[in-house]
Amino acid sequence: MLDISEVASFADFFVIASASNPRQMRAIVTTLTKELREEGVKPRHQEGEADSGWVLLDYGSIIVHVFSPELRARYNLEELWSDAKEVVRVQ
Repeated sequence: MLDISEVASFADFFVIASASNPRQMRAIVTTLTKELREEGVKPRHQEGEADSGWVLLDYGSIIVHVFSPELRARYNLEELWSDAKEVVRVQ
């Protein structure tokens, strides 16, 4: 998770995750969306599909990116947003 609040005006945090395959990506997105809805939090927008290798969930101040390993390496958001503060890293 990156704190981008000091370097971007459109959000405060990026959550960046990887999924090994489209099935796992769908499971991550479905579970996250379902559990947050149960808490009354709905995404403003969803972009992409699991089969494309990248799903973005826009929750306003928090943007969730779920990538295939290949696309995560290609887009390398951690490097692109290297001025942001890393808050949490789980491997």
